[in-house]
Amino acid sequence: MEQTEYFDTFENNLLTELLKLCTSHEMLSGTLLSSEDIDARWKEYAPEYMADAVPQVNSYPAAAMAWAGYVGMAVAHWWDTAWEEKATAPYSELHGAAGFDDMDEKIAQEILGLSLESEEYGKIEQILRSCAHTAMNMIRREDTEAQTTKAFYLFARTTRTLFRIGAALELKRLGYKFEKVQLD
Repeated sequence: MEQTEYFDTFENNLLTELLKLCTSHEMLSGTLLSSEDIDARWKEYAPEYMADAVPQVNSYPAAAMAWAGYVGMAVAHWWDTAWEEKATAPYSELHGAAGFDDMDEKIAQEILGLSLESEEYGKIEQILRSCAHTAMNMIRREDTEAQTTKAFYLFARTTRTLFRIGAALELKRLGYKFEKVQLD
């Protein structure tokens, strides 16, 4: 129970910091746009994502984290545009020609419809990179020994948070926002 609370606290603190970061860059508006449908896809994709990402952590830690944001963007895009068709799309459909290594470019081009030379893609790439570096700094502050169970769970919680941030970024890009509703 104590361990769960520790990881929950870490994840909540990370989410708060990433929301602040994305809001300061005008990519979000201070709230996490989300959907239970979208969040549920992470539960299905996480085992395969982790199998791809964990071997990359030592050489490419930022990419191993940031790519989860792209996965979140893809799922949010599908949720808005083609959920009936894509609600059960396999994780492998997100891979590029080089598998995990170019998944970011595949998602940006083929799912989000962005040119890799566009200003919009540049902003997305920059904010996800910044989110990953912020997450790496927060993990370092935990002073956790590499390749331990604790390190794995911190990484898992971080990738889930990046997934949720990516989904929120795409939902905002698609025009979603929270509005106060008055009930009579």
